[in-house]
Amino acid sequence: MNYRTLGKTNLKISEISLGTWQVGGKWGDPFDFKNAEQILNKAVDGGVNFIDTADVYGNEIGQSETAVGRFVKSRSEKIYIATKCGRQINPHVNEGYQPKILRKYVEDSLTRMGLDTIDLIQLHCPPTEVYYRPEIFEEFDKLKDEGKIQNLGISVEKVEEALKGIEFENVCTVQIIFNMFRQRPSELFFEQAKKKNIGILARVPLASGLLTGKFSKESSFGQNDHRFFNRNGEMFDKGETFSGIDYETGLQAVEELKTVFKEKNMAQMALRWILDFDAISCVIPGASHPEQVESNIGALNSPNLRPEQIIAIKGVYDKYIKPQVHQLW
Repeated sequence: MNYRTLGKTNLKISEISLGTWQVGGKWGDPFDFKNAEQILNKAVDGGVNFIDTADVYGNEIGQSETAVGRFVKSRSEKIYIATKCGRQINPHVNEGYQPKILRKYVEDSLTRMGLDTIDLIQLHCPPTEVYYRPEIFEEFDKLKDEGKIQNLGISVEKVEEALKGIEFENVCTVQIIFNMFRQRPSELFFEQAKKKNIGILARVPLASGLLTGKFSKESSFGQNDHRFFNRNGEMFDKGETFSGIDYETGLQAVEELKTVFKEKNMAQMALRWILDFDAISCVIPGASHPEQVESNIGALNSPNLRPEQIIAIKGVYDKYIKPQVHQLW
């Protein structure tokens, strides 16, 4: 495993870390604590020392956090935990974001995970208007002074939100969708993040599985899987599902990418492409079984992409993807 500094947190975290949106099983399946434990153990055995979770991950509030909390106590290694708050607000609107509500969410997360402090708490994709409210960010300074959190980050949908969020001095990290089908962050945002020493966590690195190259027109997804019910943003931001790409268009793009990578593991190439950007602190692919963790970590054995491959990837993006998504997020 290789490690990079997570911006001004100064934490040294694994280049390949673990996102736990579906760690207890496939999307929509009942949460399986035993499976979650196996996935988490496989990750840490492979050198992962950074786990990203959220209070809303799982079929019920707190299931993923509970699994992560139990797991951390079972290991002797130093494991950094990042969680998130805000998505419990319903309806999920700007007015629902209040300092005392967010404080309660943080305290509940601490209780569920059995921790004294949270290494990184992140606002969980709040409405854009929240980034214009200093009192929200000030509350996290108070929580830090009380020792309940160590660092504040934001998880965003849009580049606009990332740029606005890092204007707040106490924002240390940004979690943002970045992959071969979502390239806009590498422009102005990466430049500004470097200037401010902001750690960048690349989420949805495989475009909800599209970039594994394993899907086809015949592939089906369960009715409780967001890849079935959220393709047009019916439940949350459309960009969370297949990075906002029309599924059929995404399949066409993937077929061309396969010719770029030949017989190589496409998922590993997709992760390698992200890690070749020095602005990135780590990539946080998810896993629904331990074998996926092993495959993801295997990306570190892949050489940096060659210049001609990078040019070809950009060509595929410009042809299929950019017209659909570039200016939306």
